[in-house]
Amino acid sequence: MGQLIALIVFGIYILGIWKFFSGYNRTNFNRQLPTKLMLSLLWPVLLVVNTSYRQNFTKALKGKDY
Repeated sequence: MGQLIALIVFGIYILGIWKFFSGYNRTNFNRQLPTKLMLSLLWPVLLVVNTSYRQNFTKALKGKDY
């Protein structure tokens, strides 16, 4: 059961990386690849602690401008 939960959490993490990375061009962030990779990999932490990142994450996933 624990392995199933870990697999689901890991799947959500990978899906978040992919969705943010593919919608990155809709954000206000720097367009350089290292920045794009860093912000994509750290999305769970930044989503919790940074309001600006949350808004840009929403833009990347849904294409909305706030």
